[in-house]
Amino acid sequence: MEFIKEKGALVARRQGETLKIEAYGPDALRVRATMNTGFTGNQWALTEECGKTEPEVEVFDKVITHWDGTSHTEPAAKITNGRISAEVNHAGVITFFKDGNKILREYYRSYGGTISKSSSCLKIVNREWKGIIGGSDYSLSLKFESNDGEKIYGMGQYQQPYMNLKGSILELAQRNSQITVPFMVSSLGYGLLWNNPAVGSVTFGQNYTEWISRSVKDMDYWIVAGDGPKDILCKYTAVTGRAPKFPEDRMGLWQCKLRYRTQQEVLEVAHAYEKEGIKIDQIVIDFFHWTVQGDWKFDKTYWPDPKAMVDELHSMGIKVIVSVWPSVDRRSENFYPMMEKGLLIRTERGAAQTYDYQGDCVEIDPFNPEAREYVWEVCKRNYYDLGIDAFWLDNSEPDYGVYDFDHYRYQAGPALQVSNMYPQMYSRVFFDKMKDNGPVVNLLRCAWAGSQKYGNVVWSGDIRSTFESFRDQLSAGLNMGLAGISWWTTDIGGFMTDDVNDPAFRELLIRWYQFAVYSAILRMHGDRGPYNIPALDDRDWGGGYLHTGQPNELWSYGEDNYKIMRHYYDIRISMHDYIKQLFDEASENGSPLIRTMFYEFPDDEKCWELEDQYMFGEKYLVAPIFALGQRERSVYLPCGKWKLTSDGTEYEGGQTVTVAAPLEYMPVFEKM
Repeated sequence: MEFIKEKGALVARRQGETLKIEAYGPDALRVRATMNTGFTGNQWALTEECGKTEPEVEVFDKVITHWDGTSHTEPAAKITNGRISAEVNHAGVITFFKDGNKILREYYRSYGGTISKSSSCLKIVNREWKGIIGGSDYSLSLKFESNDGEKIYGMGQYQQPYMNLKGSILELAQRNSQITVPFMVSSLGYGLLWNNPAVGSVTFGQNYTEWISRSVKDMDYWIVAGDGPKDILCKYTAVTGRAPKFPEDRMGLWQCKLRYRTQQEVLEVAHAYEKEGIKIDQIVIDFFHWTVQGDWKFDKTYWPDPKAMVDELHSMGIKVIVSVWPSVDRRSENFYPMMEKGLLIRTERGAAQTYDYQGDCVEIDPFNPEAREYVWEVCKRNYYDLGIDAFWLDNSEPDYGVYDFDHYRYQAGPALQVSNMYPQMYSRVFFDKMKDNGPVVNLLRCAWAGSQKYGNVVWSGDIRSTFESFRDQLSAGLNMGLAGISWWTTDIGGFMTDDVNDPAFRELLIRWYQFAVYSAILRMHGDRGPYNIPALDDRDWGGGYLHTGQPNELWSYGEDNYKIMRHYYDIRISMHDYIKQLFDEASENGSPLIRTMFYEFPDDEKCWELEDQYMFGEKYLVAPIFALGQRERSVYLPCGKWKLTSDGTEYEGGQTVTVAAPLEYMPVFEKM
């Protein structure tokens, strides 16, 4: 192994691979490797200025003692940046230390290594590059030793109840309701960003951890040491970006359903809320208000004067958000101009089609700056110039008809290499143009590392309306927060409902609504069956032919349920100043609004085991109800004094208590 000190970085070369480790922010290192002649220079998620650091780099001979007492020396090198250091041995194997204590080590079982006494006959190396046949790129496998007892969190959103990801296999790919944000937080006091948007997987195994990218030019990851999750997340968002300031006029209720089909429906709902004395902060106009996908404009048949509608809603203090999909139907007036200009995703084989819901579609290529400009100009003319305040960027994974990632290509390269960054680039179609005109708050179904800085409210996708799905969303939201995505929400009650009259669904809706009040965004939405509402017309295109769901306003589920939801709406409004404080914290230090128990109480070992309760900021401990018919639950209270918000009963912490949970109340404790 050849070691070189290069402008404060440690560079090592061996068998055609160049390895570079450099300081990148306080107590952090960026690690890159390539089999090519040089690095690409892509920053990917590391977009922010990291500040000046003064790392120490040393090259030395390390004494290796054998089992029989004999010894020899091998070349080695070390780079130290504050509390973190990395030592590289003669075989290129990296070991990381925090305050001098080992926290992570690459996995190596081959000849010439001195890291492990395990069999070298396995011929398993730490970084395995395999050339892609017929191309110049590689697939990459990077392995680390597994740490016994370690807990791992973050990584974005996966539809599973497991918050601790140790033992999980995660696909590094974007899908509807699956969001890859490849930043992990370890209970051992470090965080690691897989700074690579390639499709792949990660296995946090008991025997070893393995990161796989199916097509790369460089290996790139960033590792940081910290005092605990809050310190780690602060340092991570310092180099990837933080959420902008959230506007106060959108911290209340967002009203939505599938789907308001006419401007008259929208206005009727707005006036009904006004009559009830309930302030809507934002009303959402969902899909197929348009002519065909990719026209990005209102169907004049049912939206004859959208500007007048927007003006009327604005006079009521209501913001307006419209759905924009990245799919372009072949019938769209924009399809052939965009296809001819190369502004759409390309397919590697066969016909050009990437999406097939309600039309033969190809989706836009937001990696192409000309495509971003084209889409924005159309949406500006047909929406933004009419006073539309925000955009619901649905299907932002993108939602492929078939998730064959090796079949698609963008201007930036094959989908296998960059596809995980698609939702971030899609959001920038709008954010980059809107940011100078005031706060940007757009709604997206997907995200990637660093998406928090682009004004993205991310929701958890098209999920089933079940208690099991509801439980999964808590783990998803808490891990999204630990991956830096602080503006996160769900469809209250889940998206897919067969029968709104089912008492079991209505109970689920109430429990979900109670949870949503104590989360970043309070948003009514869902596809509510049964589908017995006639279409507005018999065309096979336009704003009238597609089905709509049942009413989804607060009063749509019976008087008793409306009373509960109205009460919790009042709770939400009463917390306005507190919620503003939480949004401000997200902008200042990257803290999520909903937080794991150990985020606020890292020294309490019990809090690292809790996965069904959470903190809403530092003040409120929230214990959602995840089972039909459940009317009490146990809650662990960390040390300190706590007050049950239902009746004011005070409790001493450091114990588990059982409290009542009638349908009208979800247990919430206030820290005193």
